[in-house]
Amino acid sequence: MQQETIYDVVIIGGGLAGLSLAIQLRRHPYKVLVLEKEQYPFHRVCGEYISFESWDFLESLGYPLSEMNLPVINHFIVTAPNGLKVEQLLPQGGFGISRYKIDNELAQLARQAGALVVEGVKATDVVLVSNINHIQTNQGLYKAKLVVGCFGKRSNMDVKWKRSFINNKATRLNNYIGVKYHVKTNQPQNAIALHNFKDGYCGVSKVEGDEYCICYLTTAANLQAFGGSFKAMEENLLYQNPHLKELFTQSAFLWKEPITIAQISFQKKEMVYNNMLMLGDAAGMIAPLCGNGMSIALHGSKIAAGLLHQYLQRKITYNQLLYQYQQQWQQLFSRRLWVGRFIQRIFGKPFLTSIFLRLLKPFPPIISFLIRQTHGKPF
Repeated sequence: MQQETIYDVVIIGGGLAGLSLAIQLRRHPYKVLVLEKEQYPFHRVCGEYISFESWDFLESLGYPLSEMNLPVINHFIVTAPNGLKVEQLLPQGGFGISRYKIDNELAQLARQAGALVVEGVKATDVVLVSNINHIQTNQGLYKAKLVVGCFGKRSNMDVKWKRSFINNKATRLNNYIGVKYHVKTNQPQNAIALHNFKDGYCGVSKVEGDEYCICYLTTAANLQAFGGSFKAMEENLLYQNPHLKELFTQSAFLWKEPITIAQISFQKKEMVYNNMLMLGDAAGMIAPLCGNGMSIALHGSKIAAGLLHQYLQRKITYNQLLYQYQQQWQQLFSRRLWVGRFIQRIFGKPFLTSIFLRLLKPFPPIISFLIRQTHGKPF
């Protein structure tokens, strides 16, 4: 019977952007459906650091951050492949929380708000028929007036639709792999550390409880050079940075195998595609070394929620919805993503990274300025 319903909004993807959008839309009497291909709770490849710009917004959704005793992260450490270290106070700071926890609890809040959140459903295509969107899935057909894409860094539909970033020739910006572990370690609890190695970098920061997130990004070519073995790549490549060698050899790893994702792209993406608003990483991915993709996903959902409400109330046309979303998204995030891509081109190159950090080390205000370019204001 659910599949016969015509929803006001179907959200494909139940991550931060999709779930927070669903909660906001349910402040009005809209029929909202969230399709998530996985089963909650589950881990995602993510640095798991959220800047404080998102704190008030998450609490406005009903997420009780103030009661959760989460680690406050107000210190930044960056190292070059040769071990050169630069430390800096974070101008704004943030907090650590795992995607395993926050996604699962936001899904519960979305359900409590009245959204239908369906797990284990993988969308395969969206086709417009007589002004109604037909969402094809592995569990049948769903229908909606509007569809929003919140399906992450790279999905089967990106490939099916041959989005521009999928078709581009492999470069340093579109052929990365991401690897994530949870560990117990003696790293600083109030710091997010970024350790560089050849053609990659590794972030480490505390999440809830006594666990830390280790998440690194490198090129697919690096993994291929070591026969597809993450362990061999780590021991022979990451360990060349003494800070990473210490981190990996002196931490207690909590999983037998890492969570991984391949073919990550930091190139520009369309904010609207197939007449759908794209949110979060589906609209554009900031380099993880800037540590703020989660805040962009959350803020993007607030923009989309306001415009979708105006459209459903017939206060703006469909074309105005698409245009205003793109304009607002560009105004808020395009510079941040550009700065991320710029820094991405430097980091991971041993010589350039060492020179860059050596030049910046005596000038903390410049480091603070660069950090601020990748962070936004509270929303």
